[in-house]
Amino acid sequence: MPGYIEDRWLTKRPDPATGKRRQTPLYGKGKRYKVTGIPGVRSRSFDRKADADTWLADAQSKSRADEFVDPRAGNMTLREYVESHWWPALTADPATLETVKGRVWGHILPHLGELPLRQIKVGTLRIWLKALEGGISPGTANAAWGYLSNILEYAIDDERLTKNPCKAKTISPPKMPTRKARAWPAQQVSAVRAGLHSRYQILVDIGAGAGLRQGEAFGLAVEDIDEAAGVIHVRRQVKRVAGKLVFAPPKGGKEREVPLPGLLAARIRVYRRDHPSREITLPWKDPRPPATKLEEKDRAPRTHRLLVTNKEGGAIRAWSWNQHYWKKALAAAGVIPTPPAREKGSRANIAYGPTREHGYHCLRHTFASVQLDARESVVSVSKWMGHGDPAITLRVYAHFMPEADGRGRRAMDAWFQNLPEAGSDSQKISLDSPQLPDEPGEEAADAVAPNLNELAAAASPPSSQAVA
Repeated sequence: MPGYIEDRWLTKRPDPATGKRRQTPLYGKGKRYKVTGIPGVRSRSFDRKADADTWLADAQSKSRADEFVDPRAGNMTLREYVESHWWPALTADPATLETVKGRVWGHILPHLGELPLRQIKVGTLRIWLKALEGGISPGTANAAWGYLSNILEYAIDDERLTKNPCKAKTISPPKMPTRKARAWPAQQVSAVRAGLHSRYQILVDIGAGAGLRQGEAFGLAVEDIDEAAGVIHVRRQVKRVAGKLVFAPPKGGKEREVPLPGLLAARIRVYRRDHPSREITLPWKDPRPPATKLEEKDRAPRTHRLLVTNKEGGAIRAWSWNQHYWKKALAAAGVIPTPPAREKGSRANIAYGPTREHGYHCLRHTFASVQLDARESVVSVSKWMGHGDPAITLRVYAHFMPEADGRGRRAMDAWFQNLPEAGSDSQKISLDSPQLPDEPGEEAADAVAPNLNELAAAASPPSSQAVA
């Protein structure tokens, strides 16, 4: 078996004259016992022979199984590993990379960046999570946890760690807040719409009537509206990357078609008459200068005649529009409080309270609720909304599906009414009569199905409660 222990202080062969091993030039210097000779494993020295024996046996076993990880490989700090190994290899669209970088450099490296990888233990993570509490939202903390776990998984694959402390049983990631998607009633949609500048009211119609995301509504072009086919083609969105606006594919990179209601089509026609569309040219996906011919081709600017532009005739910036138009419309409709008036002469933006739960996405929720209430299939609604899997639609919007339990109760009632009583070919359960008539053989029937009457009674809702 490869590998052996070398005594660095004494020669391997004894002195012929004395019969004793002679001292080497390294005698008394450094650690005495050196484990070496294992293919693919760096040599390592120990003070005690017993420690060298133990490490040699372990290294030989893991080397045979191709599982050996040299602990010294974990001496690299987390920051060094992220900057030189993890981040350069990460691939995603530019906007996602911006978000990831903000989480890693903003919430992970300031706390853990100077620690060697092998010193990041479960106890270290508990302290880190405590430091995050109160400083950032649970959702942001959960995302930071996920990125750290991914970094440590990379380190395991790079043979710098043997295990990921984020996966220990005694610690868990911050819990994401559970928020139910809330649809707006028609009156609230109308009130918010009325509070917007006339140039932007059509965006409310598009959000509630077609379920587009905000960036997709901003990127909707005239050529995407197909009245003849009765559909809207969702082909792009407007988003911010590196501080600049770009055209980009819809979320998930999937184009889709959404039904175009007749009244929405009519409103779009009126809007186009009053607000002529404008041609807008933006880079595709990434505004940064290309480094290769392929990047130059992929990022080449594209021009589209957008349905809705800002007052200056350019593409709409989401943050600016939300602050200066959407939040003001929410306040005017009474959805959020109106902030105190700013001091005379102040040029600062009006500070609104938290509005995340009242964002443009509420219109998308409203679209989903109307479709599901009309009993459109979950598969169809999922396709229209651009979800990757109908299970996502079901998980987010299941509570919008009407009378699910009521229909189930009625179906079971009908099933039991058509179920003959045991021992009789003609007798059926009557929900109007809680007790079955006394007949010969009733005791035998109860012996076979003693809870049949109880099931029938349970299937019938109390008289004071309407079936959902």
